[in-house]
Formats: sequence, structure tokens, C-alpha cells
Amino acid sequence: MPTQDIVDNRCRLVLVTPADHAAEDLARQLAAAGGGGDVASVIVPQYGLDEDAYQALLETVVPAGQAIGAAVIAAGEARIAARAGADGIHVRGDAATVARAMDEHGGRWIVGAEAGKSRHGALEVGEARPDYVFFGRLGADTHPEPHAGALENAAWWAEFVEVPAVLMGGHDLNHLDRAAASGADFVALSHAVLGADADAEAAVRAANEILSRHVFAEAV
Repeated sequence: MPTQDIVDNRCRLVLVTPADHAAEDLARQLAAAGGGGDVASVIVPQYGLDEDAYQALLETVVPAGQAIGAAVIAAGEARIAARAGADGIHVRGDAATVARAMDEHGGRWIVGAEAGKSRHGALEVGEARPDYVFFGRLGADTHPEPHAGALENAAWWAEFVEVPAVLMGGHDLNHLDRAAASGADFVALSHAVLGADADAEAAVRAANEILSRHVFAEAV
């Protein structure tokens, strides 16, 4: 059974699994993360793994994420995601690629898409009506704070576009408030919660405390 409460009307937390972590370690971290509160979803990138290794990773991580009430989204081959029982796919590519993914999988799966670097490109991707548009690069939390361009574009998007925005945050929770203040529907964290030295439960609890301050205007 999920260990978290359902949270509405405010910025929520997404977790991105880091590269080079053993599947069993990630499963343990996710179980701990669920004890800290709300986790909306977990995105599992393929990174450089071959198909067999990625499927093995998903087969361990998908049930662990689902057990804490999170939707688990595979950022890799759709056929592997299907075999592993993932809840959705994260699509990289242009607007046509996203549109094809929506035609094939929309309504059956969660389909998310990367915004790219330009606002024009993001708007073209958004025309396919994916379930979310992701600003930043998966796992690119090499700095304490979110990337400045991704932050600015997510804030712009949140003000003008209805499709939910996910903003990739940095690796320091001290900068999470700034990311959530962008108006993005979700902030994604990776090493801040799932890093080798992180206390996943404490980090999720602290993140939710910060995110709870960012209630959407229509809910005030």
C-alpha cells in the first residue's frame, strides 16, 4: 500500500533515478523516500544501459516506486517499459516524435516530453498535449540550483500554458524553494534525494515541507 498522502493544488515532487546506482539500492532508497511523504512520480532514464540491463533495472525499480504510490515513468524504449510494467514513458525528440508517442500510447500511459532549449520548440511539443513537459535535462543536477535557462522557461510556461511543467532542480535542497516558486507543477530531484550519501526519507520530508508553501493561485 502507498505510504504517502495524496497532495493536490500545489507543487509536487518528482524523483529522477541517478546513473550508476544498483537497482537494489535504488529500490531501498525509494522505499525510504516513500516514508518521507508525497512523491508524485519516479522517472527512470536508460542512460547508457543496453536493453537487457535497462529492463532488469526497471523490473526492480518499477514495483518499488509503485509501492510508495508513485507513477513510474521509463525514459527509454517503450517496449521495454511495457514489459516491465511501467506507468508511462518519457519522450525525447521533436514535436513529431512526441505526437507519434501520443498517438500510440496516450490515454493508456502517461506520456511526458522534454521541452528542449527554446520556447518555440517547447510550444511545438506542447501542441501534442503530452501529460507534462520537462524543462532541463534528466539527472543534470550538477549544480546546487536549477539551470537558469530551464528555470526561466518553466516560469514562462507555467504562466501561459496549461500542460503541466516539470522543472529539473539542483542537488541542494536549499535551492528548492526557488525552483518551486517558478510556478512549475512539479520539481524533479535526483541526487538530493537518491544520491549515495542522501537520507532519502529525510530529504523527501524536507522537500515536501518546502513545496507545501507553493500552492497554486486557483487553490488559494
